[in-house]
Amino acid sequence: MSTMIDDRVDENYRPSEDEPFMNDRQREYFRQKLLDWRSEILREAKYTLEQLAERERNHPDLADRATSEADHAIELRARDRQRKLIAKIDAALARIEDGSYGYCEETGEPIGLKRLDARPIATLSIEAQERHERRERVHRDD
Repeated sequence: MSTMIDDRVDENYRPSEDEPFMNDRQREYFRQKLLDWRSEILREAKYTLEQLAERERNHPDLADRATSEADHAIELRARDRQRKLIAKIDAALARIEDGSYGYCEETGEPIGLKRLDARPIATLSIEAQERHERRERVHRDD
């Protein structure tokens, strides 16, 4: 347990191809990255709610009210996207716990450290993601 605490403290650590894939240190790195991302989203959502509540109190005229309602609709759509993102983050955290994190759900192959660092909620390798997107385009064109 003390190693994980030590890993969390080492802010300079970056996963490397030179070490075993998804070792304890890498799993802790991605777990912390996901938790930090989740906290940031929740912090932003709280701030947004506070801003919306503040705007609701200030409606001097109809044009301002219409603008405020349009802003409110945009904020609600953004919050819905954030809610879905939090669900994906939670799913990634669960995969870290069950040992399946970092492996493509389609092929079982490692997703790759660079891809995971850029998109820690990724569930598909780049190749599998490209195949998935090609299939979506084909079906969309039908």
